[in-house]
Amino acid sequence: MSVKLEVFTSQSCPYCPMAVEVAEQMVKEFGDDLDYQHLDVNENMDKVREYEIMSVPTVVLEGKTVSIGAPDPEQLSRQIKKALLRQK
Repeated sequence: MSVKLEVFTSQSCPYCPMAVEVAEQMVKEFGDDLDYQHLDVNENMDKVREYEIMSVPTVVLEGKTVSIGAPDPEQLSRQIKKALLRQK
């Protein structure tokens, strides 16, 4: 089992690269336990509507927004660990 982590960004967003960097750290930390997707809001309007994304970057874990803006790595790591424990 793996948990789904989605990061919504835009090319014009100055903070988005930091969010992507944190997400990539999570991929290194959790490996196959993490299903990571980096989504451009302009190319994924269906998902933007589904999750009601209003600003970028937005980080969604298991279908729920967990961060608007660049996430704190330690906090995101804890949230992923909790999501993995719920699956067991």
